[in-house]
Amino acid sequence: MKYRSVFDIIGPVMIGPSSSHTAGAARIGRVARTIFGKQPDAIDITFYGSFAQTYRGHGTDIAIVGGILDFDTFDKRIVDSISLAKELGIAVLFHVSDEEVGHPNTARIKLTDKDGENLEIAGISIGGGKIEIIEINGFPLKLSGNAPTLLVLHEDRYGLIAGVSNILTKYAINIGAMEVARRDKGSEALMVIETDQEVPRSALDEAKKIPYVISVSVVMP
Repeated sequence: MKYRSVFDIIGPVMIGPSSSHTAGAARIGRVARTIFGKQPDAIDITFYGSFAQTYRGHGTDIAIVGGILDFDTFDKRIVDSISLAKELGIAVLFHVSDEEVGHPNTARIKLTDKDGENLEIAGISIGGGKIEIIEINGFPLKLSGNAPTLLVLHEDRYGLIAGVSNILTKYAINIGAMEVARRDKGSEALMVIETDQEVPRSALDEAKKIPYVISVSVVMP
């Protein structure tokens, strides 16, 4: 069930004309910024489906860049986000694609910094300002952002899931949902864990110290 209350259907407080094309886009961008963990030096965005056809008129372009700048859906700076990004020295590129995708409101974001570190995510806006992240760096997943979500990138080794679970148990954090994807046996894997409670910084720091863990981040609703 995608909607929990009438307020989910009405949509969030926001800048822009459309909860799907504006608020949803801002949230996709903000999740990308949270996972990347810092201001990027380059932003490359591809729009698909309805996003590709209407992104200028509906403010999808300024909304998604605003989200990447860590602006909330109601932040008035969103309307100037592209120029603000350029003032910060961030290169911004937009593309449209006629490729058939599973949802009409789909965007793919690539973030890069000056050291060559990069992140690529794909997200969809499902209405009422709600989103799903469907891919991170090539890993397919389904991340709603409706609950605190722990993302652990790690080498595919035995004991990693138990190690992270033990840390959450130590902090009395209950797991609501969990999925693990890997590229190939023994290669990189991604652990996605939705929790019922917020994950404290100390728990993240402990998870980062587990052998073979590459990175740890948390997405808050």
